[in-house]
Amino acid sequence: MANITLRQLRYFEALARHRHFGRAAGACAVSQPALSVQIRELEENVGAALFERGARQVRLTTLGEAFAGRVQDILRAVDELGDLARASGEHLVGRLRIGVIPTIAPYLLPRVVGALAESYQGIDIHVRETLTERLIAELLDGRLDTAIVALPVSEPALTEVALFDEAFVLVRPRAEAGQPVPGPEDLGRKRLMLLEEGHCFRDQALSFCNIRAAGGDDRLDGSSLSTLVQMVAAGLGITLVPEMAVPVETRSADVSVTFFGPPHPSRTVGMIWRRTSPLAEQLQEMAEVVRRAAEAQRAEQLG
Repeated sequence: MANITLRQLRYFEALARHRHFGRAAGACAVSQPALSVQIRELEENVGAALFERGARQVRLTTLGEAFAGRVQDILRAVDELGDLARASGEHLVGRLRIGVIPTIAPYLLPRVVGALAESYQGIDIHVRETLTERLIAELLDGRLDTAIVALPVSEPALTEVALFDEAFVLVRPRAEAGQPVPGPEDLGRKRLMLLEEGHCFRDQALSFCNIRAAGGDDRLDGSSLSTLVQMVAAGLGITLVPEMAVPVETRSADVSVTFFGPPHPSRTVGMIWRRTSPLAEQLQEMAEVVRRAAEAQRAEQLG
């Protein structure tokens, strides 16, 4: 056991996560044979198999399952040692891993990345775009430093900082532009198209319309806001989109965009990070940079 290396543990974690040698090797930026050698040496050091090798998939053995939890704790602690050293410096430099949900990333990220790069010289920003549930899991595992999501996430191990509130707008075919703006109850009786399950924006829209999520109805789902807006332009129904998406998604679509009257549907966008993160103070400062960038972008859109 004395010969176990940090490299072997990182390769083990990647293989345990991907359950495939090729994908794990890609995630570690090494060749598959190199990863296989390190895994085999790790198992020799442990004295038992950690994985069951199948024709198409790799599975953890019982020992491997127990091993995986300890390895994650070790790797998280090692990463936090590096964060501690970075946090002690006068200026934050090095890698910053940011997660962003898909209904925010394409619209806010360009301005935010520019603002962070300007405020923190020498920072190396890595972006991960995926759903909230996965971002939370990766934050807790130490694979991300922070994430920009819709609040609340209600995870006790994470700090939540609200950045700004954002309205949802109604997108209808242009032919319906002069019609009255439907209320929440009216929306529930129309062909309302939403993002597919897993997106928090879908849940927020359903909540506003007082529609219970259920399978088996004739509601059309889309994989992205862009798809939904184009479906509206084709006359298939109506949808809701966050205000920040309007300039990008409606510029080439034959649709009408309308703000709702009270009660206004909206969401709170914020940043989250681990409460134990040594970068917590720096992330709090970054949240203010992100807030100012978002405010400047919104002012440009309204102006």
